[in-house]
Amino acid sequence: MTVIKSLWASVQGDPVFMRRVNGWFTIFWLVMIPVSLVTHWVNSVVYVSALSLWALVSGHWSAWQAARVEVKQHEEAQAGRHENLAEEVVEQLVEKTDVQPQPTTQTV
Repeated sequence: MTVIKSLWASVQGDPVFMRRVNGWFTIFWLVMIPVSLVTHWVNSVVYVSALSLWALVSGHWSAWQAARVEVKQHEEAQAGRHENLAEEVVEQLVEKTDVQPQPTTQTV
């Protein structure tokens, strides 16, 4: 069971794999449209029910993946904001103060 969980986690974290899987599913369903019409499967309640269930699952899966990406982007933005905090403080101090370089004196 842990092997399946780790495999699933690695698949979920690989955008190239997910893009390929979704591309193949798209091609599969495009091919199934004329097949369904020719074989009259569209008249079958079981077939239409299966399509409806697949549409529900894939729609929610897509929304879940999009939400995961948004959360990841938000976390990265927050981490980046904290990294630049020192730079922002220095920039604000320079903007709000009148710091001038001290004149140099030459020693002979």
